[in-house]
Amino acid sequence: MTVISETPNDHQAKRNVAVLVAAQAVLGAQMPMMFIVGGLAGQSLATNACLATLPISLIVLGSMLAATPISAIMQRWGRRAGFLVGTTAGALGGLIGAYGLYLGSFPVFLIGSLLTGIYMSAHGFYRFAAADTATDAFRPKAISYVMAGGLVAALLGRQIVVMTSTAYVIPFLGTYIAVIALNVIGSALFFFLNIPKPEKPKEDAPKGRTRLEMLKTPRIAVAVICAMVSYALMNLVMTSTPLAVMGCGFGIEDASNVVMAHVFAMYVPSFFTGHMIARFGVEKTVALGLFILGGAGLVALQGIELENFFFALILLGIGWNFGFIGATTMLTESHDVSERGRMQGMNDLLVFGGVTFASLASGGLMNCSGGSPVEGWTAVNLAMVPLLTLAGGALLWLVMRPAEPDTA
Repeated sequence: MTVISETPNDHQAKRNVAVLVAAQAVLGAQMPMMFIVGGLAGQSLATNACLATLPISLIVLGSMLAATPISAIMQRWGRRAGFLVGTTAGALGGLIGAYGLYLGSFPVFLIGSLLTGIYMSAHGFYRFAAADTATDAFRPKAISYVMAGGLVAALLGRQIVVMTSTAYVIPFLGTYIAVIALNVIGSALFFFLNIPKPEKPKEDAPKGRTRLEMLKTPRIAVAVICAMVSYALMNLVMTSTPLAVMGCGFGIEDASNVVMAHVFAMYVPSFFTGHMIARFGVEKTVALGLFILGGAGLVALQGIELENFFFALILLGIGWNFGFIGATTMLTESHDVSERGRMQGMNDLLVFGGVTFASLASGGLMNCSGGSPVEGWTAVNLAMVPLLTLAGGALLWLVMRPAEPDTA
């Protein structure tokens, strides 16, 4: 197999990757923070325990609804404009969430969560921005390195939660104030980003394929399915993890440590995922990710000791990394610049649509399936089976079908 290496043309791409890694580390810290405290804060505010994870569900719903508009903003005004829209919404979401906690109002808190989803949507485009100025050889590594910034985000986010969750009389109020600060400070990073705005297409320029035509392309369809399943399953299990850990008799610090280990596992493999894709191919990398996700479910079903939670959530993070980065790379290789705005926005709309459904299902399965946290946790992990079957079957179909070039 030919060894792939970067070329001098990647100087600008590496500079942009460095900025995006820093943004992932600083701004990305708010995502593990939200996933650690969102369900717990919701549980303290909601009158119905089945709605405990609704704040996280609305974050993901906001991300889904914002995906197409954010992509259109980036296509017209550039990546920087879209990212700044995201940090502004993130700061506003943190402010309203803090106000909802102060009032003890679940509806106000949910509005803040929905606005936070706009930041989450913009955050999802960091990986695509890393690919914009990269050569074909450097592209999977650029995506992987940016995702690796989440390693710092995991450590930073967990530490901020420990320091702020009980800083005020109102639990978690300090955490949401910290989210505001992260967005204000982190937004300055994007002024160092140097990604040219997409050129306005000439009237006689190729228009590219429609969204429906792209979705009918086998490689694109499978990439979207595998990205959607990888992210949805990760969210399904992670959203209910703090509730399961505490419901099984452990404390909030234990729950924070489990989530931190999970987020750590999501991003540590990013240091070599790009190299794996270059060496073994994107299909094998995605397949390995799906297999590891299945292993996470099996481990979780073996017991409710703290080590079971740790091991299952670590596997969940690794499986997500291989599956999601692999699917993202597959997608970026399957469309051209003129199709970028339509395809990437549609991809994240579908991906976060699946994640929204998963996060909504997570709370219901965890709190309303059976009469105990153990039964709820079992239901959450069994729910992985049909989605893994779908993604695995789609990937196998792509690999087994007669080879024919995809138009990109």
